[in-house]
Amino acid sequence: MRLRLPAERPTEPPTGYKIAHPMLFQDGTRAGFTGVSLGGALPYGVLADASCVYGRRHRPPARLCDCGFHCVHVRADAEALLCTAGHRTAVLLEVTVLGAYIRFERGFRYARQRVRTATAGPCACGAPASALADAGWGRPGWRALAAVCPGCVRGRTSVTLTGFARLAGEGLRVVAGGGLPQPGAAPPGGPGLPSGLGVPELVAEAALLQARLDWFQAQLARLGERGPGGASRG
Repeated sequence: MRLRLPAERPTEPPTGYKIAHPMLFQDGTRAGFTGVSLGGALPYGVLADASCVYGRRHRPPARLCDCGFHCVHVRADAEALLCTAGHRTAVLLEVTVLGAYIRFERGFRYARQRVRTATAGPCACGAPASALADAGWGRPGWRALAAVCPGCVRGRTSVTLTGFARLAGEGLRVVAGGGLPQPGAAPPGGPGLPSGLGVPELVAEAALLQARLDWFQAQLARLGERGPGGASRG
């Protein structure tokens, strides 16, 4: 006789935590995430359905397979994964577990999820992050992003935390570690800036633009020293 665990019927969807890499579509019009282990080759959106990475024709999470989204119950367990070298540039996600799920001792394996909050860690230099910039790798059609401060953006493809939340949509909030939540899905307004921003968001936008301006000025100064023919003066 095979014993089966009782079926759960929660009054509201469970909450879980996981880590993932933020991703930006090649034309800059969409944003999403990709996992750090199984299924990491398949970027997903804020609201997404799982599929079997082995190509089998069953609905995740199948009991005899390990497909489906994965998360842990405790936030601290997910934060611990960010300590490993390969996961330092990942962000912490708070997710709502939707659809069918299988409960394990430390987490869930489940069919559908909604990412509610993404928490970006500090820049590699240790300063608080104000944007997500090209991390130097990606997936076909997608650029992986990493948290950066205004001084480290330079000329890389980047998007502010507010901008990433807006591109991802579905009410996503993006939070700088230890900072304030950045509102998502804000309607556009003004010259290239979303409306409804507060002082912290506008300061971050201004700092990012100033960092880019400083970088371009440094490049122009270097070209001026070389002269029109490309040869150094002096």
